[in-house]
Amino acid sequence: MSLSLSADQPAVPDDADDGVWLECIDCGETFAPFDDVRYTCDDCDSLLEVRYADLPTFDDFEGQGVWRYADALPFESGVSIQEGATPLYEVPRLEEAIGVEALRIKHEGMNPTGSFKDRGMTVGVKVAEELGVGRLACASTGNTSAALAAYGSRGGMETLVLLPAGKVAAGKIAQASLHGARILEVDGNFDACLDIVQELAGQGEAYLLNSLNPFRLEGQKTIGLEILEGFLADYDAVPDRIVLPVGNAGNTSALYKAFRELVQAGELEEDDVPKLTGVQAEGAAPMVEAVENGADEVRRWEDVETRATAIRIGNPVNAPKALPGIRETGGTAVAVSDEEITEAQRDIAAEGIGVEPASAASVAGLRKLRAEGIVDDDERVACLTTGHLLKDPDAAAAAGSDPEPVPADTQGVLASLASESSSDR
Repeated sequence: MSLSLSADQPAVPDDADDGVWLECIDCGETFAPFDDVRYTCDDCDSLLEVRYADLPTFDDFEGQGVWRYADALPFESGVSIQEGATPLYEVPRLEEAIGVEALRIKHEGMNPTGSFKDRGMTVGVKVAEELGVGRLACASTGNTSAALAAYGSRGGMETLVLLPAGKVAAGKIAQASLHGARILEVDGNFDACLDIVQELAGQGEAYLLNSLNPFRLEGQKTIGLEILEGFLADYDAVPDRIVLPVGNAGNTSALYKAFRELVQAGELEEDDVPKLTGVQAEGAAPMVEAVENGADEVRRWEDVETRATAIRIGNPVNAPKALPGIRETGGTAVAVSDEEITEAQRDIAAEGIGVEPASAASVAGLRKLRAEGIVDDDERVACLTTGHLLKDPDAAAAAGSDPEPVPADTQGVLASLASESSSDR
């Protein structure tokens, strides 16, 4: 199986371009990477992955940000807004409260447009340039649209985004709007939007830059490389587990690919690969259902609902890549309630780190798994937070404290402070 940790480095096919090609994860058919627009296998319609003739070691990486890892990517540089190099925060109080040996927060909300999506777009928009396409398009719960609009604008390309009407946080729509995207609000959920965009792409109307596009995941795999390098620098060991929110399961797939390539390059032992642990909201948990049932496929949920809008997805298109990633690494998947997500968002904020609700799902999931004894107290864990607090200011305001009206004088402020003190005692 090509997605096994123990899979050998593939032979270079005749249709490789400068040591890069596309390969079907099911039938193994290979394709030239930049001759034609292609998202899935011509023969069996399964997902594709980008393959490389030469896999780098840690010593090959230099510079900063996503393009530090150019030797692990299809190009030397992309359409860039200085993405990547996001913080790996220490959270000592949260670490002690959850009860693990080490806990770090990889905050992808510190990317240029405020989410991890920028990593995929710097590569994906470069591929679009290489292919000579005219219009970029995506379906989005918000973050993808913001990133696509920004990077498309940077590359001088027309961008089209389809959003589920009334289901996208205002901060994300504002970004796509300001960066010049044409925004269509669809009377349906995210999965309906993605169905439409795929049809448009299939008719040649636009170049699809959702995570179905295999080049998007190449940029996202640099998250895993940064986490490993950060842990190696601070602990002289890679993390035991990486916990991450799951929407379309692109990050789970991308990190697993990064780790498989490190194993093939001889840089990482199979037994040292971090356990990939996915977290979904209870109202949108098809991946968790598949993992718990031991299923080989994910059942599409037609009705999904959660305040964590970025992961309100019922049909994760990358499940065929992500399920092996979870299982092969000894990981798992867990569903958490909206209330648990909000509690985690507050706890992360108490450490001075602001994240949107979907991001906090990773910490909520870790807490739940630790309480159930699935995560041990001697584990070193990285939790991925995928989007910035200001992506969803309404949710942040609802989770935080309310403003207090006071008179316009010092005595009025002192009286209010005294009243708060009294209520605390």
